[in-house]
Amino acid sequence: MELEFTGPVIEWRGPAPFYFIPVPDGPADEIREVRAMATYGWGVIPVKARIGKVTFTTSLFPKDNGYLLPLKVAVRKPLGLDEGDEVTVAMTVVLGRE
Repeated sequence: MELEFTGPVIEWRGPAPFYFIPVPDGPADEIREVRAMATYGWGVIPVKARIGKVTFTTSLFPKDNGYLLPLKVAVRKPLGLDEGDEVTVAMTVVLGRE
């Protein structure tokens, strides 16, 4: 399943700061429809994502009936991304053993 969406970079403070992009309602609804075929436990959903020229693999975190796309330092730094930046994401939800 391929999706594209735009959202803000948010920071979630903890012992170390973490950065995410919330998946908007429309794409999150589509993900919920296939989550049983995608999740490998704890509700996380494996994805392949691309922002600009940076492609990466990660897993969406479930949060408040939606999902958060984690942004590792290795993704944010080359793109110069910081909290509040609007980002367009092309993402493929990995179903089963793709």
